[in-house]
Amino acid sequence: MATTQAHRELAHRLEEEAARSPRAYLVRLALLAALGYGLLLVLLAIAFGLPLLMLWHILANGARPGPELAYAVLLPLVFGAVVLRALWIRLGVPEGYVLGRGEAPALQEEVERLRQAAGAPALHGIVIDGELNAAAASVPRALGLLGHRHYLVLGLPLMQLFDREELAAVIAHEFGHFGSGHGGFGGWIYRVRLSWYRVLDGLAGSGFMFSRLLFKFYEWYVPYFNACSFALARRNEYEADAAAVAAVGREAAASALVRLELGARRVHGRFWPQVFDRARAQGHPPAAVHAQLVRALRADAPADLERVLEIAARDSDPEDTHPTLPQRLAAMAAGPQLRARGQAAAPALLGAALLAEIERGLDEYWRERVRAQWRQRYEEAAAARAQLAALEGLGAPGAQERLEHARLVESLRVDFDAEPLYARLLEAHPDSAMAHYRAGVLALRRGDADLGAARLRRAVTLDAGAVRPVVTDLETLAGDPDLDAACAVAVRSLREELAPAAQELAARDAAAADDEMLPHGLDAAALAALAEVLAAQPRIARAWLVRKRIAMAEAQAHFVLLLDWRGPVAGEGAALKRLVDALSLPGSFTAFTGSNERALAQRVRALCGEPVYRKGAR
Repeated sequence: MATTQAHRELAHRLEEEAARSPRAYLVRLALLAALGYGLLLVLLAIAFGLPLLMLWHILANGARPGPELAYAVLLPLVFGAVVLRALWIRLGVPEGYVLGRGEAPALQEEVERLRQAAGAPALHGIVIDGELNAAAASVPRALGLLGHRHYLVLGLPLMQLFDREELAAVIAHEFGHFGSGHGGFGGWIYRVRLSWYRVLDGLAGSGFMFSRLLFKFYEWYVPYFNACSFALARRNEYEADAAAVAAVGREAAASALVRLELGARRVHGRFWPQVFDRARAQGHPPAAVHAQLVRALRADAPADLERVLEIAARDSDPEDTHPTLPQRLAAMAAGPQLRARGQAAAPALLGAALLAEIERGLDEYWRERVRAQWRQRYEEAAAARAQLAALEGLGAPGAQERLEHARLVESLRVDFDAEPLYARLLEAHPDSAMAHYRAGVLALRRGDADLGAARLRRAVTLDAGAVRPVVTDLETLAGDPDLDAACAVAVRSLREELAPAAQELAARDAAAADDEMLPHGLDAAALAALAEVLAAQPRIARAWLVRKRIAMAEAQAHFVLLLDWRGPVAGEGAALKRLVDALSLPGSFTAFTGSNERALAQRVRALCGEPVYRKGAR
């Protein structure tokens, strides 16, 4: 797969080509998409045509079919079924509350007014969901051969965040997608990409002899196709923004973009993490989460708009088809601005009774969707809750017990400020790197720049390994638009100061094909413990283990663990995460499957020789 930097450079180059010659670019993209579909159709024709040809040959020559014929016929048919399933992607009505005829007349009239102004096709429905977003959804009929049904999806949180004019800007933006025909062609592009992911997932571990050839094609085709279609999606977003400006004016359109950016960072960076943190101490999801979400969105905390732009520019995702906030404002010829907040659009456009009904339904849907995940988090924290209760029953806890108590309070009691616990611990034990680290982060969060920065520097001085979690937390703080201005400056300075050491440590704890490798050097007991953990992962058939040579003789060992993974591609990442969480080695380690690191995998196997683990071996 292409690296992030390579993807960014390729997408940027293709965007420039699309701007110079739009028609040639669209032809190129259509041909590239047709190549993906064409290969799938050829494979489908072979899979179903070959058995029919064999049967016709046998019948035409009067031969008696033997048992070996069943295998020869069924094998390509099974492969064909995988390909056919990948091609048949059914897209239904978007999930959410579908407004009935006559419901929310104020909203229906406003939407229809904006639709006609944009020249967009008629809607088949308006859907209200629980996302802080809006979408133009085109549902194909007969793979798009009979046209599309168009739905406007509006997130209820979005309708609570915006006033009517800002909401109109967002609706006009979505109609800009419909009116320019973005939905049909873009939807086809999306289905090509999804078809390939499903084919490869279906073929992974299937044993088909040419599956490796498909993976080779995938390694070239999908990154290039994604980057090529990325340029189209970016251009579509700019055109849709222009439709929003034409509908409501530059001020309201720009204000909607800034308010959405600010609201999204507050919700995804603070609100939802705090909600799910409660799962460690509360056994059931909250009953009225959307009311809490609305209060968080409507809080009128002052915002430094220039800093919001800086955060948005720095945190750009090369996989996100939406341009960054500064890019979108520049295309609008607008500066960062927030209009005076008006009345929320949702009550006025939906009415109080329907608003309450939709909110109850979305709350119930959300609770059902997260219930299993919530329960799992609660059960996983059972030992931590028991440990906290035991520590609070101690009469005279020592330094380690007091540190663990502060960490557990911070983890389990979301509404409790644990910083005083760390501060009291540091009065008696000033050399606790962990206490300095956690107290420093909490001090920065509450706005004490000097104390927070001093404690974090002290943590790294006491324990060089602390630099990586410290830098990780600094990066999180840097993305908080509500961080105190002095703390924002301190965070920026600390990140620049500590980032080189964090990168050096990360490089030490990584593995590459040109690194010097040594035998692992573990004893029989350590290998038995490793085998026990690997045996809990049924998809791992074998494993090889070596040790990376570290320049410093006294440095902690770093192990490299190669796994023979026998399962779907989609499950590989989750299995690796579970393994990393469960694995304990006398040092740091890198665990990988070799699917994207073939040269490194060959070196590990060659040095290790026999696997250190085989499934079913005693």
